[in-house]
Amino acid sequence: MNVVRTVIDQERTRREDAVQFARNSVRLEGFTLSEDAEALFARYIHGELTNPELNDAVRKLAGL
Repeated sequence: MNVVRTVIDQERTRREDAVQFARNSVRLEGFTLSEDAEALFARYIHGELTNPELNDAVRKLAGL
């Protein structure tokens, strides 16, 4: 069964800000996010993933 989650505008803005902070932090270290990581973050921003689900997906992507 597919579950559709939605986030309110305020939460979406908070998530966008958090993702932008992460992008900037990674860039300061001389790296960029992969396309796969960007896709995960987009799903998080749009409410398809919760924070714990995002964390698990990022760890899996990193091979951890």
